[in-house]
Amino acid sequence: MFRIPFLLLSPIILLCGAVHHSPAQEDPFRIEQSVVLTSGPDLHWSQSRAALIPEKPPRVILTTQEIEKKGSHGFRDLFYVQTTDGAKTWTEPKQIKSLQRTRMAEGHDFVMGDVCPQWHAATKVVLATGKTFGFREGVKEDRGLERVSYAVYFPDKNEWSGLKLLAMPEKDHEGLAFLEANAGCNQRFDLPNGEILLPIRYRKDPGTRVYTTIVARCSFDGDTLTYLEHGSEMYIPRQRGLYEPSVTGYEGRFFVTMRADHSAFVARGKDGMNYEPFVEWTYDDGEVLGSYNTQQHWITHSQGLYLIYTRRGANNDHVFRNRAPIFIARVDPDRLCVIRDTERILMPEKGLDLGGGFAPVHVSADETWVISSEMGFPKERIDEPNHVRLAKIFWKEPNGLFQSTIFTP
Repeated sequence: MFRIPFLLLSPIILLCGAVHHSPAQEDPFRIEQSVVLTSGPDLHWSQSRAALIPEKPPRVILTTQEIEKKGSHGFRDLFYVQTTDGAKTWTEPKQIKSLQRTRMAEGHDFVMGDVCPQWHAATKVVLATGKTFGFREGVKEDRGLERVSYAVYFPDKNEWSGLKLLAMPEKDHEGLAFLEANAGCNQRFDLPNGEILLPIRYRKDPGTRVYTTIVARCSFDGDTLTYLEHGSEMYIPRQRGLYEPSVTGYEGRFFVTMRADHSAFVARGKDGMNYEPFVEWTYDDGEVLGSYNTQQHWITHSQGLYLIYTRRGANNDHVFRNRAPIFIARVDPDRLCVIRDTERILMPEKGLDLGGGFAPVHVSADETWVISSEMGFPKERIDEPNHVRLAKIFWKEPNGLFQSTIFTP
């Protein structure tokens, strides 16, 4: 009884299609592009994401992972870089030795991946969540080894913990096992009391790879992450179900966006764990958004609730799964649709996948960053280096200027 089906699209067309927006006014932000890292000749950088450490001066720490050029899951070791001058300069990549890919006694390699670091204000550490990847004999990926993984970065020591696994209950609300639960490529939300709303996907049926999405409420004491409870179990009985969820809070309500192979879906709730029936992402004129088989994430700002995503229909059929450019658009939180007139290109496409691993980081009231790694190289470009790219969003201030104040000397 806890499964939540999705609503048919037609009610959303009737609801959103009746709304007409005036032509777009001046954008409330400007965007600035730069490159953080360029890979070497043998491996690419992948799954690059960042967290702001609110020191004086503020410090941004970015985690990234080496990956084999052929295939999408040939994950190697994790590294991190840092900046204290607003991304004008970055430190050299430093290997996180406590999280290096390791051959286990059972004969398989084990490594954390799809890592999502985020500052945890209550304990003043960076909590990075993700999933485990296992490789039999160091080569063949075994999805049965996937788990919710996490690691902790201690800013005062400039040190990382080792790999930790979140203990999940044996059964879900339907009495079925939590199979291959993981928290990779997501976006969590921290509550004022320090508890964490952690989006997780898992399989209920050992015979199919249909994923179910939940949001778990967890406690975190600066060292150990502990599952407390979860609410709605959201799935669709199609292809791989719903997965790679991201959650945010906005004006007293919570929103979760979810990847599906054929489209993307969104749900709204009051407590962050229990959600109304989810719907397919559309524009406010009722047309399906066109984001599919990749993640979407949230930017929550005083200017509004925004979605960042990739989609079809942007003269981008030459890009793997249409995963570039990355778009940004304002969301109508009442109608659960994207306002078409507000859609802008956040990170331009260069023929490569940008949507397979990207994420925002809130820097200040007037600055948001979005970071992505170039992936999905066609065969004729596979020998090229790839780049970790940064799009800075500068929000308009009351005086009409777009500028950063947090990194001003």
